[in-house]
Amino acid sequence: MNLVLATDDNAESEIFASLQGEGPSMGVPVAFVRLSRCNLACTWCDTAYTWRFEGDNRPHRDGIAYDRKANQVTLSPQETAARIAALGQNRLVITGGEPLLQAGALAEMLAHLPDMAVEIETNGTVAPPARLDIRVDQYNVSPKLAHSGNPAELALIPERLDAWATDPRAFLKFVIAAPEDVDEVVALHRRYRFRPERVFLMAEGTDSERLRERQAWLSDLCLKHGFRMSDRMHIHLYGDTRGT
Repeated sequence: MNLVLATDDNAESEIFASLQGEGPSMGVPVAFVRLSRCNLACTWCDTAYTWRFEGDNRPHRDGIAYDRKANQVTLSPQETAARIAALGQNRLVITGGEPLLQAGALAEMLAHLPDMAVEIETNGTVAPPARLDIRVDQYNVSPKLAHSGNPAELALIPERLDAWATDPRAFLKFVIAAPEDVDEVVALHRRYRFRPERVFLMAEGTDSERLRERQAWLSDLCLKHGFRMSDRMHIHLYGDTRGT
């Protein structure tokens, strides 16, 4: 079983070393691997090239339909692991798209990286099978709120949110575009009893000016509700670009 990866600007697999830009590991040197395909469709998604291919009419604010062949590459788990190991990092972030759609091949890949600490970035809708779950050190779970454009019955699955709320490896990261989005987070927090120190609010934006503008009022709401705030450090450092 092979892995389907996203491509960088040179049509190579999007496997690279960088600093983690978001969430609890922000600033940590890591290797990244970005997988292709997603089961959700966020209107503001900044990696729409992983899922919005020609023929996919799910709404996105940019309205761009990407050529599938130009934006996907297939590698074996062994080859993917070798390219990751060659980066010389001791921590791996698996992102997407939705990585857990390829759980079986990921488990095989990680078997070739036994000494690497592993983070998976997920939208929280897919349960990791045991053969993969046993190899994961941290889940960065980003449930999608109403402003993402995804129906709640697809994006906010009660049994999955219950499971993440009780998993000590899971951190919850919510993308916030307007103050009223935080009301939705508070309601989810009360229903699922997320530990507030594991809840991050992160401004939506793909440029520093927009992020700083929203962080000005988001910081007050984090203080009010006891949540943590996440920046998007990679945006300030590199801009909204692939392979960073």
